[in-house]
Amino acid sequence: MLKGKVALVTGSTSGIGLAIARAYAREGANICINGFGDKDAIEKERSGIEQEFGVKVIYSGADMSKGDQTEAMVVETIKSLGSVDILVNNAGIQFVSPVEEFPPEKWEQIVAINLSSAFYATRAAIPGMKAKKWGRIINTASAHALIASPFKSAYVAAKHGIAGFTKSVALETATFGITANAICPGYVWTPLVERQIPDTMAARGLTREQVINDVLLHAQPTKQFVTVEEVAALAVYLAGDMARSITGSIISIDGGWTAA
Repeated sequence: MLKGKVALVTGSTSGIGLAIARAYAREGANICINGFGDKDAIEKERSGIEQEFGVKVIYSGADMSKGDQTEAMVVETIKSLGSVDILVNNAGIQFVSPVEEFPPEKWEQIVAINLSSAFYATRAAIPGMKAKKWGRIINTASAHALIASPFKSAYVAAKHGIAGFTKSVALETATFGITANAICPGYVWTPLVERQIPDTMAARGLTREQVINDVLLHAQPTKQFVTVEEVAALAVYLAGDMARSITGSIISIDGGWTAA
């Protein structure tokens, strides 16, 4: 389905991003993965994807909080793999705190990684997509792009920003064979979600089990975590030719959370 395409997936050394990168590789795309983590573990994952799916995989350690590094990563991917046909802006971090106690440096970091990095990567990738008259921009947003939760002011603000950014880019590129969409997962069991549990326990005075059942899954009528494989399957569909008329869409995959 994606043979001959090149996909750049930010924040893809674990969680949703890694699942999307693997799903694209399974469909024949060459991949640039990006993110932080143990150097040996990342190399094992990179080479493993290459060997398992018979595609070329490169790794960029670009810091998504730095606009110049984000743009340079796109340039390097084009240089190494020939193009960026599919851009998945997935990098994200979280911090939980009452707004009056929210550290300004955490606000800046979350907005930079969760929102501004999508701008810089998209800005760098669009000229090549326009030249080829084909491109897919898929932004990992969140149910928090549509609704809010307490103690997550920076994350909610950034994800709402991603939704608006996605729509603007979709309108600007609609006649160039490029689509731009945002996937809005509910709670997915990933390292990002697991790491926020202690902060939520502290902020709300709850046990770990109470956070999982009464905070995380409380909002999802299915009472189940969304899986990374489910998100990746949607990302594969949006990258294909049959999704050419889907653009500017903010697509929920949240177990019914935002249906209320």
